[in-house]
Amino acid sequence: MIKVQSEPLNAGEEINTFLTSNPNSGGIATFIGQVRDFQEQGSGESASVAALELEHYPGMTEKELERISAEAQKRWTLDAVLVIHRHGRMSPGDTIVLVCTASTHRGDAFSACEFIMDWLKTQAPFWKREHSGTDSTWVDARESDGTRAKRWEKVD
Repeated sequence: MIKVQSEPLNAGEEINTFLTSNPNSGGIATFIGQVRDFQEQGSGESASVAALELEHYPGMTEKELERISAEAQKRWTLDAVLVIHRHGRMSPGDTIVLVCTASTHRGDAFSACEFIMDWLKTQAPFWKREHSGTDSTWVDARESDGTRAKRWEKVD
């Protein structure tokens, strides 16, 4: 299941519902991403973040998340996948994304959850803008996210 929403996300409730819906799965893996109150500037320095704003391309974003989820289901034996991603303005500590995977065994659940997050970070059409005090800046893609995603590329 894929959800893209502006409403606050209660990760605990969503995880409990996912667990209840998958009683025969031996392994459930989850990832929760939240807004940090700082942005790394390099050289060990950071700047404070008062808010994060995420924009997306409606329709296209959901389609891309569905494609990523389907690819995970091709690669691993999964009972279920849940991806919930927020858009709009959020404050530090707010949940941005929740990924849950269920499988008979933990290895498939862990790998699929990590794969979905790595591909989501690099392929889903979201744009981040960080707000601090009186300034705001668009956030560039991080090289480390691209490096993590590349390890999942299939070589035929």
